[in-house]
Amino acid sequence: MAIKKTAVLSLSKHAFRGSATLKGALRQAQGFFILMSVACASPTRAQTAVVSPEPEAVSLTVYRGQKYGNAPIDPNWPTGYALVTETRTVTIPAGTSVVRFEGVAEGMFPESAIVTGLPKGVKEKNRDARLLSPLGLVDAYLKREVTITRTNKATGKSRTYPAFITSAPGGAVILQTGEGYEALHCTGLPERMGFDKVPANLSAKPTLSVITQSDKPTTAKLTLTYMAAGFDWQANYIAQVQARSADGKGKVDMFAWLTLANGGNQSFVNANMMAIAGEPNRVRRGAQARPTGGALNLKCWPTQRTHQMPYRRGSNQVAPPPPMDTMAMPAAAITSEEVIVTGSRRSKASMSPVAVVVAEQENLGDLKLYRIPEPVTINAKGQKQVAMLVKPGAAFEHYYVANVNNNGSESQPMTLMLRGENKIEKGLGLPMPQGKVMIFENSSYGPLRAGEASLKDRAIGEEVEIVVGQSSDVRIQVTQMLEKDSYQRWKVEITNARNSPVNVEVEIPYELRRNPKNMPKIDGVPTWKTTVAANGEAVLFYELKLERN
Repeated sequence: MAIKKTAVLSLSKHAFRGSATLKGALRQAQGFFILMSVACASPTRAQTAVVSPEPEAVSLTVYRGQKYGNAPIDPNWPTGYALVTETRTVTIPAGTSVVRFEGVAEGMFPESAIVTGLPKGVKEKNRDARLLSPLGLVDAYLKREVTITRTNKATGKSRTYPAFITSAPGGAVILQTGEGYEALHCTGLPERMGFDKVPANLSAKPTLSVITQSDKPTTAKLTLTYMAAGFDWQANYIAQVQARSADGKGKVDMFAWLTLANGGNQSFVNANMMAIAGEPNRVRRGAQARPTGGALNLKCWPTQRTHQMPYRRGSNQVAPPPPMDTMAMPAAAITSEEVIVTGSRRSKASMSPVAVVVAEQENLGDLKLYRIPEPVTINAKGQKQVAMLVKPGAAFEHYYVANVNNNGSESQPMTLMLRGENKIEKGLGLPMPQGKVMIFENSSYGPLRAGEASLKDRAIGEEVEIVVGQSSDVRIQVTQMLEKDSYQRWKVEITNARNSPVNVEVEIPYELRRNPKNMPKIDGVPTWKTTVAANGEAVLFYELKLERN
């Protein structure tokens, strides 16, 4: 007697957890079709399917998103985009064929896709919008029969019986069985849902398909170029402060990581990687169809009575302490699944790694291009870091700043700053993209973090200022001495508890009655500049003009 074999796909709470290709649908892809309908291109009897499972070579040019600098890269779906160029070799038969490019970036903008190398070009292009995933399977089997297998916790016996999926709203899957209507995973018993087969219109990978013709069988080397969302990059700087001289001048070892992020479910192996700094003009796209697929987020209303519900302490419970600061690692890198560091080894005396591979900077019109000199792999849902800037011994001045408006009746700490010039003779002389800066200073315990700051885009020749943080050793107090009809008299007192002199700058954003000495205007604001001796103090009196009605 012949036995009929049936392949059964099981869907449980943990289905698809370990598969990057099946794990989720096209989460944020902005558009799916250029000329054709939502359905994927399925070959007819007169057409032959040709599948290209993966590219032979790939290049990625990543553009920054709108949230960079202060905001870390979104690990779930980066806000930047990339230009992807893939090379694939396919064998095309004579006649009409459907060529399927599997494994394209899930954030692909299909209207931007260009395929070159086909004998007679492209007749049609289609973006497959239905992905194989828990949610995609449930959607495909809506109003169709499935099987439910439940296990009795007491006896350990399993029972399988048919069910119909009647609806699948957000947070629940409604089933109709011989016992009535119920929601999936809401019985309290271990259960799984089975499907007879994979629907023909569900794809395991994001796929672009094209229809083409050829007069004879041929092997063609194709180039597929397209734009895709779900990528981003940013610069992350490490500033290692060296010893400073008595006049406040010193050296800083500047190092920067180029952090690339891939938010999709596709890895790019041995890719030629580039990053673009600047803001090229980009027109906002209209609303696009969104993909089906993804994970099932099932929710059930508790069926117990009040006395059966577990006790939870109220809002008076002390919250657990926040996680420790990760210091030199960017926040986005810590929350992502994986961070891969290429070619570095850390020196014992410095927080700046010794770079083996450094991105090469080039000009691209008014933009800046950073090219990684060797192929790299950026994994799905992962990040890649390579050295972008290595400048040891850059000249920076240490000084303390304050504004008279930010001080009350008591003395306040002043802010320590580092100031340098982005010039070759000052130890820099390279374009510096916007990013986070971690500042470290040496101590008897080794390098310790002194502060964290943000750096704006700095071109060659511009001034570079880095905010280190507030200092309790150098303080300022502003006191009003008297007031007349036409002016006010104020006193500024600065104390220095350090064993070395410090340079200070105090902004007075008002019209002064008399300009005191050492009071130049910096960016149009009168600024008092002076040096305070070790364990000493400095005093300034100034008068403000008053306008009476």
